[in-house]
Amino acid sequence: MKWKDADFKAGIEKIRAVLIYGPDAGQVDEYCDLAVKKLGIEKDNLFALDCDELREKQDALFAEACTPSMFGGQKMVIISNAGDSSAKAIGEIVEHSGLCATVVVAAGDLRAGGGLRSMFEGAENLAALACYTDDAKTLANLIRGELSAAAGIQQITPDAMAYMTTHLGGDRGITRGFLAKIALYVADKHIVELSDVEKCLPDTGASDIDDFLYSLTAGHIQQAMMALDRLLYDDKESNMLVRMLVMHFKKLQNAVVNGQVPKLFWKVEDKFKMAIRIWPESEITAVLVRLNELERQLRTTGMPAEILLRDFALKLSVRAVKLAIKKRNK
Repeated sequence: MKWKDADFKAGIEKIRAVLIYGPDAGQVDEYCDLAVKKLGIEKDNLFALDCDELREKQDALFAEACTPSMFGGQKMVIISNAGDSSAKAIGEIVEHSGLCATVVVAAGDLRAGGGLRSMFEGAENLAALACYTDDAKTLANLIRGELSAAAGIQQITPDAMAYMTTHLGGDRGITRGFLAKIALYVADKHIVELSDVEKCLPDTGASDIDDFLYSLTAGHIQQAMMALDRLLYDDKESNMLVRMLVMHFKKLQNAVVNGQVPKLFWKVEDKFKMAIRIWPESEITAVLVRLNELERQLRTTGMPAEILLRDFALKLSVRAVKLAIKKRNK
């Protein structure tokens, strides 16, 4: 079955297993935590393992999943970082006749028609829940909801909202962390202004992320690579930066294909408009495919993530320069 948020909250008790997947790793983690909470899973009844451990811990996995709890209560197995290559092994456990535990499978972005999605979407007693990065509408709703709930915020100024929707949205966990900090900062005055948002940025690295993303697609090689240097120096995770790149190129794709230009903060507006002019749809689509492959490489190859990301970013920024030159020469 294909699930949405409401289906998950109403039906998690009724199924054998759920696949939670998508590019928003923070949201995937949120749903895993919510599954534990809704089913009332105690610590002693929770067995978690990485997908890479499936083969060596297969006996332990089946023992945990197919025997009743010694302590009473519901049991749960969480398999993280899953991929289509593990579909057969995961299928053996979720379809086992003696299954006593609810199985939660967490994964990154998965292709439609792949082994995992086909298995979970096609069965009545299994479910698949996609976690895509927030778009402008859902992000704005999340910002208002979180700030109102956390601090009773009565007003968010338009420029503050524009700044937040420009910088956030690639990872639900990062977004919530940033909003919690904003809520504390403005708790006394109940209004969020641009100056408040800017003062809370240093710990998030949002300014450097901004420089990295928008400079890269505009063909500003030196600015993009310097921003990436700062981000990596500040220990920003390569996986998170790749997800931010995916979100950025999807935003660019929507602007190029559908003419839907998001409301942008003034500091990045010119660079984004430049990117719209120079990046054709075919090139954006190709980049998104390569980003998906890069995310897979970061998870599975064991190659240094920083080197892979630096190489990819440099090639992308050089490509942007070539596209800009080609555009001018037409």
